[in-house]
Amino acid sequence: MSLLVVGLSHRSAPVSVLERAALSQDAQIKLLQDTVAAEPATEAAALATCNRIELYADVDKFHAGVAELSTLLAQHSGVGLDELTPYLYVHYEDRAVHHLFSVACGLDSMVVGEGQILGQIKDSLARAQELHTAGRLLNDLFQQGLRVGKRAHSETGIDRAGQSLVTFGLEQLAPGADVETWARGKRALVIGAGSMSSLAAATLARAGVGEIVIANRTHERAERLAQTLAEQGETEVTARAVPMHAVPDELTRAGLVVSCTGATGLVLTAEAVAAAVEDRVGIPVDPAGGPGEASGSGEGAESGRTAAAAAVRPVHEDTPLPPASLGTEESCPLDPPAVQGGFSVMGEAAVAGMDAATLEQHGAWVDNATVDRRERRRTPADDAELITALAATVRVTGRIPERRRPEPLVEVPRPEPVLALLDLAMPRDIDAAAHRLAGVRLVDIESLAEASAGAPMAADVDQVRRIVSDEVAAFGAAQRAAHITPTVVALRSMAADVVASEIARLEGRLPGLDDKHRGEITQTVRRVVDKLLHAPTVRVKQLAAEPGGAGYADALRTLFDLDPETVAAVSRADDETDGSEKDAENRGRA
Repeated sequence: MSLLVVGLSHRSAPVSVLERAALSQDAQIKLLQDTVAAEPATEAAALATCNRIELYADVDKFHAGVAELSTLLAQHSGVGLDELTPYLYVHYEDRAVHHLFSVACGLDSMVVGEGQILGQIKDSLARAQELHTAGRLLNDLFQQGLRVGKRAHSETGIDRAGQSLVTFGLEQLAPGADVETWARGKRALVIGAGSMSSLAAATLARAGVGEIVIANRTHERAERLAQTLAEQGETEVTARAVPMHAVPDELTRAGLVVSCTGATGLVLTAEAVAAAVEDRVGIPVDPAGGPGEASGSGEGAESGRTAAAAAVRPVHEDTPLPPASLGTEESCPLDPPAVQGGFSVMGEAAVAGMDAATLEQHGAWVDNATVDRRERRRTPADDAELITALAATVRVTGRIPERRRPEPLVEVPRPEPVLALLDLAMPRDIDAAAHRLAGVRLVDIESLAEASAGAPMAADVDQVRRIVSDEVAAFGAAQRAAHITPTVVALRSMAADVVASEIARLEGRLPGLDDKHRGEITQTVRRVVDKLLHAPTVRVKQLAAEPGGAGYADALRTLFDLDPETVAAVSRADDETDGSEKDAENRGRA
């Protein structure tokens, strides 16, 4: 076994890189075909989800395999190899098996324990089988991964450690509230009709939304999904399908939008969302700045400025002044150390904020000051003129504005969201700029990654990790034992040929031998050969199943001088039989 996986996920790469590296269905097909056509790989399967892109292969050379798989990922993702390389991870042999089993159990998911990944693994295996890029190793690996994932969900409470990505996203849209209470009665718009969108629609139906509208590029698929939702006996949700061009109209009536399509560009722009919110609340919404800023002028802009002005905290007459004590300068109404450096104690900065009476007191102090004026840049006459001018200002305005300590503006609070957006697509379906719109709440893959980063790990996760470790060891042992099986079969085949040859030789020497005696002799020779080979073949299988036991097959071939082509023929026959049986099994399950 020389299993190699090269990939990137939400744990190794930022969402912006994952978004650019996302593989379409056509790109995945071409990637698999090019991988098996490359020299180091004989099998290939791709696992591409909203938060991971991984390429699995059976390779005969590690370093050449890493280089080839990395290059192919870069070529088909459209992200340059130099840019992609820092975010790639590599797993080999048992570590690669451990990685896939962990993924299948939901341990490596953005939301720990989510079960949707099992369906995505099954789809990846089916695609590789259809393209005939999955051989014995990857068939066994992915089939066992599915079984391990199901075991983890059935034997532990891993489901309690996390929810599906849809449920987790809805929880982020309704912070501090129960999802069912928050969603009850809402009109939901689901864009897309694939597996994730179907899961979202089913989750919303169970949450108690009033209506679900399905929009999809292929209208027939949207209709099928709507019909499936309507026929579910456990919910009473109303579901209907609409074409994609009806999305802007539906957007003005929806309270919740979930989008997950395979589109390479934006499905909802910030302008489209702004227009939908504006139609609903009757207030112009600017995608760049919130309500009342659509054009920078007019009633909306004026109301925005008025609200901002009203939020400024005024300066009251009873605002306390700085301490009046100067130590030895007892008559000065100002504390010089409180004045910012570079200003005269008799300058404008020093008297800012004083009322008329205090200002006159300060002017009298200046005229009779004992402070050394040699370091001042202003003369007493200049200060007297300034104080006279400031006193005139006080008579008009009542107070000199405080210039040294301006009051901060109070931010105008955003209105409660009237439209909730959940973007589960990779690359994104909804313009990220929509989160700046007043009245809009947007949750996407990037924000979900941030929200789930500090999620606590449940005790069940440790139990699942033990299951994964046990299953990895068992899978490795089975693969190593299977690796020596063709050699054992070839050895027994050679022994049978030797027996047949010797019986034929005996018949030539004893032509008068009757059938009864010939049968007895033949059976005796075969029993002798079987007994001689039984213990060594059983023991060699046990030894081969242990770590480092791959060399026993080579030793057996060398000791008995087995023809390598005979062993290879047995392996090819087993692969063809296993492949046809597993294809039939998967078709039956589907």
